[in-house]
Amino acid sequence: MKKSFYHYLMKYRQPTARDELTRFANSAYDDHSFPKQSQAYHEVSSYLEMNGYYLESMSIFDLAWEQYLLDEKE
Repeated sequence: MKKSFYHYLMKYRQPTARDELTRFANSAYDDHSFPKQSQAYHEVSSYLEMNGYYLESMSIFDLAWEQYLLDEKE
């Protein structure tokens, strides 16, 4: 069974933000409204466009999503 994007993203969570992906994971963890069960790009992307004040750029999400798709194929 495929993991949700949120579940996948949580593997990048760290106590100190080392890079953009870690900051994204830490912020998503703190965002109690994040669509935690979603596996749909459009749903997560739309949510972040409206509520992802913690993302410097949506390109961070796009890169994370591409890696999510690659990792979930395996």
